[in-house]
Amino acid sequence: MGDLFWNKVAGVLIGGVLIVIVIKELGHILIPSHAVTLDEEHVAYPVDWAAIGGEGGGEAVVEESGPVDYGLLLAAADLTNGERQFRRCAGCHTIEEGGASVQGPNLYDIVGNAVAARAGFSYSGALPAGEWSYENLNLFIENPRGYAPGTAMNFNGLGNEGHRIDLIAYLRAQSNNPQPLPAPLPAEAPAEDAAAEEAGEE
Repeated sequence: MGDLFWNKVAGVLIGGVLIVIVIKELGHILIPSHAVTLDEEHVAYPVDWAAIGGEGGGEAVVEESGPVDYGLLLAAADLTNGERQFRRCAGCHTIEEGGASVQGPNLYDIVGNAVAARAGFSYSGALPAGEWSYENLNLFIENPRGYAPGTAMNFNGLGNEGHRIDLIAYLRAQSNNPQPLPAPLPAEAPAEDAAAEEAGEE
């Protein structure tokens, strides 16, 4: 076999590589990509975006916030999304009136009622005494183990406040006599008005 033979072999190999590259590039040009952005619209089940770094990925942004305005947020809550968020709970809890306790207690008419008071369910004893107010539900759903250390509930929490509010509004609606919504917090006076008032008092 002379040099001419090996030149032919090298030519065939190089030609084959070039053909593969050309076909690949033509495929990208002729067929649009089917890749989608990983966000709320492109997942099959509820995802706690806050727990994995914000909506659709990326770095989580920590923002300072004041008191939660439950009156304002609950009045604008999305019950459809609340029902969708409840799917996270449906494996352990029933929601219909008279529903049985499963791994967790039945949650019908839970809002405003006493904590750990469902007849026929054996609680772990970790929950603090009180009632399931909007605030207590919000804190518990956000971080069950932080709110009730030692709780047996196998749920890491729902970090997205909007999803939590929608879920709480859905729980509230599952009652023959839903708890009244709290009044919205009073609007804060603009900083300029507050400064003017202080100057007038001096």
